[in-house]
Amino acid sequence: MLKHRGFPGRLPGTDFQFTLRRANPKGATALTQRERYADRRPADRKADAAFMACLWNQFGDEPFERGNLDAGRLSWLFGREVVPATDPFDPEDYEALLRIDEPRARAAFPEAFDGSLLA
Repeated sequence: MLKHRGFPGRLPGTDFQFTLRRANPKGATALTQRERYADRRPADRKADAAFMACLWNQFGDEPFERGNLDAGRLSWLFGREVVPATDPFDPEDYEALLRIDEPRARAAFPEAFDGSLLA
C-alpha cells in the first residue's frame, strides 16, 4: 500500500479520518458510491470539502493511486468528483488509479479550489 506522504491524516480538530496507518491484511475495503443527501450535517459537508481540497492540492488533475486514502471518505466522493482512471477498475485494490473529475468537483465544492479551506 502506497503511503501518500504529506497528505493530512484527518481533518484538524475532528475525528474525520483521511488516511490509514496500515493496510488491512484481509484486503482493501471496497470503494462504493455513497449517496449524499441534502440534509447531511454541516461537519460532514465540511469534511468532504476539506478532503477534496487536500486531494486537489496533492494530486491536481493527474491520476493517483488509492494507497492509504480512507475508503469511507473516498466513497462519499467516488463516482462523482473522484472517478476511476483505468478500465477495468478494481474497487478493492490499494493500487487502483483514481482521478478528480475537475468540472464536477469545482461545481460541488467551489470552496475546495479557492484556497480558503487549507489556509
